[in-house]
Amino acid sequence: MSLASQVLAVNDDLPIKTSSRVHSGKVRSVYWLDTQESRRLITEKGYALHPDTPLAVMVISDRISAFDCIWQGEEGLAGVPGKGAALNAIANHWFKTFKEQGLANSHIVDIPHPFVWIVQKATPVMIEAICRQYITGSMWRAYAQGERDFCGITLPEGLQKDQKLPELLMTPSTKGILKGIPGIPEADDVNITRKNIEDNFQAFNFKRYSDIAKYEHLLKQGFDVIGQQLANLNQIFVDTKFEFGYVKNQDGEDELIYMDEVGTPDSSRIWEGSAYAKGNIVERSKESFRQFLLNHFPDPDILLNKNRMPERIALAKHNLLPTQTIMDISRTYLDIAEKIIGQTIVLPSNPKAEIIDILNSQYQLIQ
Repeated sequence: MSLASQVLAVNDDLPIKTSSRVHSGKVRSVYWLDTQESRRLITEKGYALHPDTPLAVMVISDRISAFDCIWQGEEGLAGVPGKGAALNAIANHWFKTFKEQGLANSHIVDIPHPFVWIVQKATPVMIEAICRQYITGSMWRAYAQGERDFCGITLPEGLQKDQKLPELLMTPSTKGILKGIPGIPEADDVNITRKNIEDNFQAFNFKRYSDIAKYEHLLKQGFDVIGQQLANLNQIFVDTKFEFGYVKNQDGEDELIYMDEVGTPDSSRIWEGSAYAKGNIVERSKESFRQFLLNHFPDPDILLNKNRMPERIALAKHNLLPTQTIMDISRTYLDIAEKIIGQTIVLPSNPKAEIIDILNSQYQLIQ
């Protein structure tokens, strides 16, 4: 069995029953089920959902993206062995923990396979909610250049790179291009303040003004839950991204839920605790891959300068990364996942064939 055969790189070509165009993102592909299939599954599987809830099959891949490009390795490694299974396992763990602790539900309804979620359709809150416990990355670069105001929060003087912040910071940004909101540029990923949200809460898709406080509560409590469990594993939860949305619950009421993924090496920075105590940074997330790329190519400005995007795309397309690098990334993802879930992740020898078989025999979702 070759390593390449264990990798699921193309995930938008499965024969899953859908009448809609398959939406394929950087990592996941989404197959929306029609109304009849959604209702059938809700009834047959006994899902605790409103009967009219639209469902989708979400299939993760092993693709690795960084700097808005997809990267591949030598020996036919079109992705990272174990990455998809690790991401799903971690997100499953945190979403389940949030629900058990009474925080909120998530969009995940069922987990047919380690690479697959059945999800309920949610109306997204148009905010990428970033929580930061340490000053590093883009925040440090801006701070070092003299910036002190971040999303309406003023940081004190004298902070050092990678230092723990005085308190957990919520630094939200826009999700997608939002139009017609006073004072907010019509561009993706624009930093916003709490006042921006309060003054325009409906434009950000909040159903109620009071849900702003609920969203902040879910952010802080979710971060604390993950941070404490990681601390018990001698890992440091540095920062992460949360996303939220609304679904109709069984009573037909709008319910705010967690969605996308949370606490994973793709959406978060995680540091090795013992190394940090000695003054060193050892990444346990995708940040280690980003740093490799910056050091690997002679002109890192191509990766950092958005005006050089055509060159960046060409760089990713025409440069296969060393097999050892791909396997180092694999180990990073699998190691942190196995620490978090407390068990070994066994990789399927042919993930696509397994997915098709399970969705056909147990869910009747294959055409």
